[in-house]
Amino acid sequence: MKQVTRAGTPVDVAGDFPDKGQAAPPLTLTNQEMQDVTLADFAGKRKVLNIIPSVDTPTCATSTRKFNELASGLANTVVLVVSADLPFAAKRFCGAEGLDNVITLSTFRYPAFHRDYGVALSSGPMTGLTARAVVVLDEQDRVIHSQLVGEIKHEPDYEAALAALS
Repeated sequence: MKQVTRAGTPVDVAGDFPDKGQAAPPLTLTNQEMQDVTLADFAGKRKVLNIIPSVDTPTCATSTRKFNELASGLANTVVLVVSADLPFAAKRFCGAEGLDNVITLSTFRYPAFHRDYGVALSSGPMTGLTARAVVVLDEQDRVIHSQLVGEIKHEPDYEAALAALS
């Protein structure tokens, strides 16, 4: 079991976080239209998985905005913002913020994602949500970058994630 911190307090994280070079674990998540999607729905594209606890927290909102801006000009790339938020909340957030370069996906029907991607917060007040992480996949769904952010309140390393796409 891994650990991250939340305001300096250790928090357990369960599951197997994907390492660079590995095939991405399969996933099924729910989009804003309440439809289930898998990696096959983005076949042939590079994928940035911006995994966050909730868009209703300041750091999560910031990372969603930044990836919307930074990745918008990248060819053949989609940014998937993954959280336990209900699709309605994610849609409301993106609409209010004018974000149209990210695709929000919810784990609410498929919480197995949390453990499959090694981001399941399993202790502390945020148990049941995900740790903050970024996993970048190539067109064949191989991991080309992964970062489990050590402090939940910190932003991910955007430059490293985008450099993996160069």
